[in-house]
Amino acid sequence: MQLPRRKFLHLAAGAAALQVASPFAWAQTYPTRPVRIVVGFAAGGAPDILGRLLGQWLSERLGQQFVIENRPGAGSNIATEVVAHAPADGHTLLLVSVGNAVNATLYNKLNYNFMRDVAPVAGISREPLAMEVHPSFPAKTVADLIAYAKANPGKISYASAGSGTSLHMAGELFKMMTGIQMVHVPYRGSAPAVTDLLGGQVQMMFSPLPTSIEYVRSRRLRALAVTTATRSEALPDIPVVADSVPGYEASAWYGVGAPNNTPAEIVDKLNVEINAGLADPKIKGRLAELGSVVFAGSPRDFGKHLAAETEKWGKVIRVANIKPE
Repeated sequence: MQLPRRKFLHLAAGAAALQVASPFAWAQTYPTRPVRIVVGFAAGGAPDILGRLLGQWLSERLGQQFVIENRPGAGSNIATEVVAHAPADGHTLLLVSVGNAVNATLYNKLNYNFMRDVAPVAGISREPLAMEVHPSFPAKTVADLIAYAKANPGKISYASAGSGTSLHMAGELFKMMTGIQMVHVPYRGSAPAVTDLLGGQVQMMFSPLPTSIEYVRSRRLRALAVTTATRSEALPDIPVVADSVPGYEASAWYGVGAPNNTPAEIVDKLNVEINAGLADPKIKGRLAELGSVVFAGSPRDFGKHLAAETEKWGKVIRVANIKPE
């Protein structure tokens, strides 16, 4: 049966209007089911702590559960691939870290292209890493550590959360700028790395403050310096690495990404809610306790940051000829 021309045109116009309105409608009703935030590191580490803090806030604000899914391994490549290939509907998100910017150069063959396949949503936090040693280690300052390393080449083992993570790259940058030799020992996350540092199985670590700050405060670990250009408000008495190694700077940072082609309306809605959380006194206070600094901004701001960090660490990888382990 053929429809009368007028009725057909009316239905066609209605369908076109629905298609135009649908992204807005998605944003209005989003999320329609639980959302998973995929974290590429083990439970208990800095990314996991921040992801859970953010997930709880978004759950309360948006009326659906934001569930943390830990997918450790390959310096967060496993988790990133999951999100890069997930449906672009906002129900699968990635806890983005500096490791993602590093891996873009570190790995030659990935089943995704980070800058192409993951859309920036929002920053969460930035924090210095702390150069920490076991209390039995003889160095009391950065200069002491450099002198010890030069007198004992290859005798210092430093832990990281995995090859290509910010912890690893901070160590490689430090080796490049000081000319010392240290043995890199990668773990599947910062929490198990700190555990072995506490046990004395490794001598040193560039550790995220959220993971280890309480151990520093209780003197179970000794912080020699922080890696940012300025001192940390959480550890104001600890100097910066650049005091001994001019020009040195490295920091950990975290944010949220989504599969590319996720509707802009959903990305913007998430960005607004995440930034609202970062402005909340309770969350700001909790981040400060962990040694973190709020890293708020638009999706565009976070995208520019990702591009700059990818370029910076790409140069370090190429100059040092770093290969994945």
